Amino acid sequence: MNSTTTAALTIELTPTQIRGLKLAKLGDLHPQGGNRWTHLGATETYAKSDRFKERPLKVKFATTATLEQLTGYGLLKGLDPDAEAGETPHGITMAGKMWLLKHK
Repeated sequence: MNSTTTAALTIELTPTQIRGLKLAKLGDLHPQGGNRWTHLGATETYAKSDRFKERPLKVKFATTATLEQLTGYGLLKGLDPDAEAGETPHGITMAGKMWLLKHK
């Protein structure tokens, strides 16, 4: 577990939450159905070192539970305040970026 202290607030993240935060740092997370969130238009890609493109790399995703936990900590935020939380894209906040800089 990793932790940080900001104004007497300690945030401890699990490895799953850290992966979700890093995924959000790469781009906004959009709902994909089936309790999954990933980048808009994400598709399977192939390993760069694979000459014949036989080994696809899976699309990275975060679950709704992880997203809600990170939003509760203030590390992610909904990009459309008028829309429902489960339908609006989520982006990383400055606090999330600072947490990643300090810990990973």
